[in-house]
Amino acid sequence: MAAEALLHVRGLHAGYGEVEILRGIDLVVGAGDIVAVLGSNGAGKSTLNLAISGIVPARQGSIEFDGRFIHDARPSAIVAAGLVHVPEGRRIFPNISVRDNLDLGSYRRASARRDENRERVFSMFPRLRERAAQRAGTLSGGEQQMLAIGRGLMAEPKLLILDEPSLGLSPLLVEEMFAMILRLNKDGLAVLLVEQNVVQSLDIVHRAYILEHGSFVMSGSAADIRSNAGLKRAFLGL
Repeated sequence: MAAEALLHVRGLHAGYGEVEILRGIDLVVGAGDIVAVLGSNGAGKSTLNLAISGIVPARQGSIEFDGRFIHDARPSAIVAAGLVHVPEGRRIFPNISVRDNLDLGSYRRASARRDENRERVFSMFPRLRERAAQRAGTLSGGEQQMLAIGRGLMAEPKLLILDEPSLGLSPLLVEEMFAMILRLNKDGLAVLLVEQNVVQSLDIVHRAYILEHGSFVMSGSAADIRSNAGLKRAFLGL
């Protein structure tokens, strides 16, 4: 783990209406880290992402990013600070072009380098360059996921939260997606990877947290988590 904490979540509680989903979450992502939050459907993974991103308010606890407390900040201010969330389900704009979708990613941050960053995304995802003028809704599922991640990269994030990036992709595209995430991290980008895909996530991350019913039940290095007998029974059926 990197020496300096980029994201530090302490005692976070959050939920919807009368229902509390997150119950005392403590999480650290260091500068240069790639960290996984792993759990099944309904464990609270997306709520955690939304709380960190300022969309779901924190009821208790604190969220510190890059030396500033952000648990009371507006989502737009959080993006402007460099914390960018690529949501589950891609959430692209289907009726506008691939290029325009990408350009919207730099609306709050890095607009002065829009052309340069778009070229970087096109170099990373050549299929998006080929389809730059095409309506985003006509892309395949894998191409839409590339677009969603590319749009996040347009904002020059310091930390990129990826919510279920492998969901709905073919095995080959899943391999490509995880290889791309690893390349981004090796280039210095901190990544919080939130996934159900336990095996492949543990192959690329430094550390992992296991989320069940809104609380972390296990955390540690990827090697320690991978060798844990309880995890193998719960997630892998071994």
